[in-house]
Amino acid sequence: MRSFKWIRLPVFCILAALILIAMDYALYPCTFMRNDIHAVTTQTFDDIYMGTSHGKINIDPESVGLQNSRTGHNLCVGGEYPQDCIYMLRLMIEKGHKPERIVYEISPGYLVREKEEGNNYLLFYHEFPVSLAKLSYFMHSVAKCNFRTLFFPWYEYPLSYELANMRDTVRTKWEQDYSADRFRTASQEYHDSGFIARYAVDTSTFTADDLTPTPVSQIVPENMEQLKKLVELCRKEGIRFCAVTTPIPLPNLQAFAQDYREVWDYLGAFFEEEQVPWINFNDMEHFNLFTHDISAFTDMDGHMNEAAARAFSGVLAGQLDRVDP
Repeated sequence: MRSFKWIRLPVFCILAALILIAMDYALYPCTFMRNDIHAVTTQTFDDIYMGTSHGKINIDPESVGLQNSRTGHNLCVGGEYPQDCIYMLRLMIEKGHKPERIVYEISPGYLVREKEEGNNYLLFYHEFPVSLAKLSYFMHSVAKCNFRTLFFPWYEYPLSYELANMRDTVRTKWEQDYSADRFRTASQEYHDSGFIARYAVDTSTFTADDLTPTPVSQIVPENMEQLKKLVELCRKEGIRFCAVTTPIPLPNLQAFAQDYREVWDYLGAFFEEEQVPWINFNDMEHFNLFTHDISAFTDMDGHMNEAAARAFSGVLAGQLDRVDP
């Protein structure tokens, strides 16, 4: 009788785990990051683009490839911080798909913010296949999150949405469907290269009211420490590293001219010390290489429309060849 009581606890834990796994399978939606992680762990690319939503929307690997014949995949996304990039790169290396070069898109706004708990961790970690990189990611980052993030990863999505799409979610995962069409919306579309193309919008009503400055004094040291670790990992693995800051609309640059000058000086010193090239399309050297007119963008923050992004990517290809031939 006593031995039966000891058996009940592990049986309960196993059943609870199976239930949680089943609920995760049925309720956690298929995101475009699922497609991205699958792509970079099953294929080897010359270039991997990492960074924020500016990189996701402004850099089209296919347009870059048309200019320099290099293959690439865009792993950028809003909410991506250097620490996420470290584990994604470790995952690619572990799976035998190490790229030749990392092109890191760095946006000043992310330097002054700390990484949030919750879905910003799950967006990447959840899609990792079983690996040492996933275990390391869990131990050093995800384990610090709210317990709901660990045991109920679907909690950040509306239950009404999850239930309405549960059949499609299960089918997509079961059939290992990685088609890009499912992520097309009224305002943008996702491509197999990881690039998200935003449709052009009416820019005549844009104002600078919602913009916020990015003073150097508010830069989070942890962000720069993690970025340095990413550079060091690339150096250790023989992976070339290049940083890029995409064009910012002129009204935004003018509104916070002093803040931007200080940030450019700060980043310039950082990348010079790390001995890696940085292409900043907002400094004196690169400013005239691509337009900063608001008509090329879909907001005041600097996310381009599709036509502008493809044209910019061609220009970026030339600059990458110049600084990192």
